[in-house]
Amino acid sequence: MSICPKNKTSKARRDKRRANWKMGAVNLIKCDKCGELTMPHRVCKSCGTYNKKQVIEVEA
Repeated sequence: MSICPKNKTSKARRDKRRANWKMGAVNLIKCDKCGELTMPHRVCKSCGTYNKKQVIEVEA
């Protein structure tokens, strides 16, 4: 038995598998404290808060 495919896969059939490989838009939310747009579940870079708690000190 060989490993080679029995029939040729056309370009259209091959490229159908790659049809859903697109990038999605980045989801951004407003920070509760300062209103800056940040990614969800991450510390705000401008004020240093996460879940309404001060996590890191940010230099002004």
